[in-house]
Amino acid sequence: MKKVRILIADDHEIVRQGLRTLLDSNPKWEVVDEAVTGLEAVEKARKLLPDLIIMDISMPEMNGLEATRQLRKAVPQAQVLVLSVHDSEQLVREVLEAGARGYVLKSDAGRVLTAAVEALCKQEPFFTAKISEMMLEGFLRNGVAGEIPKDPLTSRERQIVQLLAEGKSNKEIADLLDISVKTIETHRGRILTKLNLHSMSDLVRYAIRNQLIEP
Repeated sequence: MKKVRILIADDHEIVRQGLRTLLDSNPKWEVVDEAVTGLEAVEKARKLLPDLIIMDISMPEMNGLEATRQLRKAVPQAQVLVLSVHDSEQLVREVLEAGARGYVLKSDAGRVLTAAVEALCKQEPFFTAKISEMMLEGFLRNGVAGEIPKDPLTSRERQIVQLLAEGKSNKEIADLLDISVKTIETHRGRILTKLNLHSMSDLVRYAIRNQLIEP
């Protein structure tokens, strides 16, 4: 019987170790690799073609939300299970819109992770009970009017916002993304214009507010 191939993406080593131990205890599953940034997760997923990716939201270089968007394009056959400490209704909505099929709070992971992985392996969605209740309340309260406003930024612009907010220089970002410093400067100017921001502190506040980085 073919094993389910799983990629773990989380920037905390102790979390990755705990997840690997739990997942490796099931003979039907195989952890094929680990990633510590969202960017690394996308790169490894392209090479390894896992069946399922367990994705943390708060990661350096590229957060889990943006990584999920890119993974759905790069490896559309893979199921994405988000693991997060955040129980924000807005974030859950954005995660689902990005293409994730499951959302588990880290506080519940030890108890429900196995069930979540089994559900996604059967192409079924899975949500922690608190998240399901929150989604239902939000739907009843907002209905169609609760749709998420369209993000004005492109995928590349969102990534550059995160890297700038993390304190990286234009050259560091250019080296990381393998593009020129001039291109980064052009992106930076366009981002500030699109968001009607006037300084780096404004950009950092935007990144925190939109959970691109941790405060």
